[in-house]
Amino acid sequence: MKTALYPGTFDPITNGHLDVLERACHIFDHVIVAIADNQRKQPLFSIEERCAFVEANRPEPHKTSVRPFQSLTVEFARSVGAVATIRGLRAVSDFEYEFQMAQINRFLDNGIETIFLMPSEKHFFLSSSMVREISRFSYKAQHFVPPDVHEALQKKFSRPLSSQDSATSEEGK
Repeated sequence: MKTALYPGTFDPITNGHLDVLERACHIFDHVIVAIADNQRKQPLFSIEERCAFVEANRPEPHKTSVRPFQSLTVEFARSVGAVATIRGLRAVSDFEYEFQMAQINRFLDNGIETIFLMPSEKHFFLSSSMVREISRFSYKAQHFVPPDVHEALQKKFSRPLSSQDSATSEEGK
């Protein structure tokens, strides 16, 4: 069985992340979504909340699992028997950073490959930081995240959903 690791902060998980995860499931037998517990990034959501969001929204639950981690990605990948790490590329600007990370990881363990996957064109521009920023000032993030994540974002920013927002959120699924 070929296992891949899809690491990230996922603060919060977006439809773009889920798109990449679904693509990875077509390539690997099992994909572990590894959620980094990196307090230097000052996440909006706790590690438990982020794990729960991924758990509730992951495609192909029989092929995926969710695990928090606090080590180097390549060390965690080795510890779970992953043969590859999955990295999403949205734009050319992502490539330089991701290429550097892939080279470092190859140096640390050349037995674990880095696989770059692109989300579909409708998610190319999407990032968690953009979603958090939009959510501070608008309900429109509902188009970029699953409904439960959108609801949690609105609660974080003290913006209760109205019935109209909930209906619009359902349309965005």
